[in-house]
Amino acid sequence: MIVRTLDEITDTEADIKTPNWRSKRIVLAKEKVGFSLHETTLYPGTVNDFWYANHIEAVLIVEGEGELTDKETGETYPLRPGSMYLLNEHEKHQVRPTTQMRAVCVFNPPVTGKEVHDENGVYPLVVEDGEDEVSA
Repeated sequence: MIVRTLDEITDTEADIKTPNWRSKRIVLAKEKVGFSLHETTLYPGTVNDFWYANHIEAVLIVEGEGELTDKETGETYPLRPGSMYLLNEHEKHQVRPTTQMRAVCVFNPPVTGKEVHDENGVYPLVVEDGEDEVSA
């Protein structure tokens, strides 16, 4: 059994901070459970372009409001507490929070914590031993 708190993760290497968002990686690939779990805070007024070409992501909004745009179809969806979106087709998407927005995110395959978004908003597929695999 693993039990941890967000406070234990704060300001460790599992607490990733960027100008647009902050992600606390709660469960990572090293736990060997088949997914990773993150708490992500997106800052108001930011524009965040993502494309998880190598991962499936599910997102549950627990605080704040904003908009999600499917960059492939142009369709826009309002986000608020209780909204969920699943990127089951690896959709290119944009998130625009109008207030500070906090989300719980699940990734499959699990994130190792070593990934960094590339210029397209993609995480490379990294295996737990640190070797990169081919990106889609």
